[in-house]
Amino acid sequence: MKSQNYQNHKRYYTPHHFIFLPLLGVLGCVAAYKSFNDESHQLEWILFGTSIFCILYLTLMLRQHYALGNQNRIVRLEFRLRYLELMGKSSKEVEQQLSFGQIAALRFAPDEEFAGLLQKTLQEKLSADAIKRSIKNWEADDMRL
Repeated sequence: MKSQNYQNHKRYYTPHHFIFLPLLGVLGCVAAYKSFNDESHQLEWILFGTSIFCILYLTLMLRQHYALGNQNRIVRLEFRLRYLELMGKSSKEVEQQLSFGQIAALRFAPDEEFAGLLQKTLQEKLSADAIKRSIKNWEADDMRL
């Protein structure tokens, strides 16, 4: 497996991102085209296009809702555990000062950089992207969805 870093840390699921969703997009475009150009079956094409749009919308929203909800909870728990292990105290006070994006970005920092990067984030209010760019030795997260 290729080493993970800032440039390649995004992940795609081929059947979903490159087959199913494009197919729904093509079917939606066909339905839109036919609904304007096939007057004898215009209502059917409008209904077909509306159905395709609803399937696409539900697919995206449900997939995102369940997977990201669970992943976000796990990322927060990982932050709390890591903070406790490295700092020896509860992370409640620090966690309240950070956005979820900042917490998620800090998970890519190795233990040696974590404390310093956390302090810098708290003092300078670094964005999640700025945190990721500040990491010198990227620690891969190969197990996420």
